[in-house]
Amino acid sequence: MGRLFGTDGVRGLANADLTPVLALELATSAARVLTGTRAVGVSGPGSVTAPAPSGGPGRVRPVAVVGRDPRASGEMLEAAVAAGLASAGVDVVLLGVLPTPGVAYLTGETGAALGVVISASHNPMPDNGIKIFAAGGRKLDDAVEDAIEADMQATPTEGRPVGAEVGRIRRDEVAVESYLQHLRAATPHDLTGLRIVVDCAHGAASELAPEAYRRAGAEVVVIGGDPDGLNINEGVGSTHLDGLRAAVLEHGADLGVAHDGDADRCLAIAGDGSDVDGDAILAILATSLAGRGELAHDTVVGTVMANIGFHRAMAAAGITVRTTAVGDRYVLEEMREGGYSLGGEQSGHIVLADHGTTGDGILTGLQLMARVAETGRTLADLASIVQRFPQVLLNVRVTDKSVAGAASVLEAVAAAEAELGDAGRVLLRPSGTEPLVRVMVEAATTEQAGTIAERIAKIVADAA
Repeated sequence: MGRLFGTDGVRGLANADLTPVLALELATSAARVLTGTRAVGVSGPGSVTAPAPSGGPGRVRPVAVVGRDPRASGEMLEAAVAAGLASAGVDVVLLGVLPTPGVAYLTGETGAALGVVISASHNPMPDNGIKIFAAGGRKLDDAVEDAIEADMQATPTEGRPVGAEVGRIRRDEVAVESYLQHLRAATPHDLTGLRIVVDCAHGAASELAPEAYRRAGAEVVVIGGDPDGLNINEGVGSTHLDGLRAAVLEHGADLGVAHDGDADRCLAIAGDGSDVDGDAILAILATSLAGRGELAHDTVVGTVMANIGFHRAMAAAGITVRTTAVGDRYVLEEMREGGYSLGGEQSGHIVLADHGTTGDGILTGLQLMARVAETGRTLADLASIVQRFPQVLLNVRVTDKSVAGAASVLEAVAAAEAELGDAGRVLLRPSGTEPLVRVMVEAATTEQAGTIAERIAKIVADAA
């Protein structure tokens, strides 16, 4: 059996790959690994004292918080996750529909032992996923994920809590207010005077994101804000920017931002209709923080997908770039190890370590809007700091992602790199969440990048 965890939790087709049984087993093992066994009356991190029946001595149980996006299968999987956690002796607080970064924040804010998010992020509605946060709202490292998988395979039958030691389950949908207050406090400048459009992807931020932007002072137009459980990411959100672009131009907005289904991403459209991707957002925030003396070690963390133009812009600004593999978990690991305050991905995952433990699309949107309001410059002007090299990204569907290392593929990549020289680059990357090999080419012209990308993609497909 292959590794269960991908680059961002466990994902699959809900009720086919990601079944309630798997969700229950995963939650049970995660609880055991992240909390350990706690004897009656023995406290530990993320525990609360619960009254014992019949007036007996208090018991101490760890607590988990659970949130989800609005896709229909989330209701089913939420029940399975809650049952698994409770069966491991963990008290469960159901937060309802809430963005992934909101669950991460509340995991730390409430002192919970772990947090669980049921979401497949930007994936289509039939998919779903389970993301797990450790105490403090931090993503799991590989060793912890491996320990959870090992525990699942061990399937212990003894030592399970019984009677009064079984965890209890309750709902708390008021906790979202604490997250909203956190977002407001982390906004460095009032947004009064800005008209913005927000595309919520019919996802977890459909109510919360517009409220956060309005509280900061912006005039807000909402699209993609009517989730029905079936329409999440359907033609809207951070992977479908045309609707946002049209709305920005129609309403004469200063800018627009798009989130994905669980709102841990933020991409933008400037007032003139131009795209502002994660590279540009990261560059804008990096120079802003550096100007205030708040960019730790004058360093920003990016991934191998960052455009050459981003690297050149940062070098011109005197900012060092640290590069990681794709995935905000790897960005986070590098940030923690180096003590860096800012990192992110071209896809719009931006991590502001002074305000959060994971990528937060709404927080990113607030910081970006604050920079526009503070400087009085248009977003297009601010984004012009990055002079992008044309970049073409093709997704090749495969049955075995190891074809990325096939001899014929490696030969094609080497030939392309020789052709490009210093004026471009090639990157092949197996997706961590889908059966895809991603072929990315940067070159001096779009035509050259496209020609080379298509050539390599065909060889990948043939090798598959």
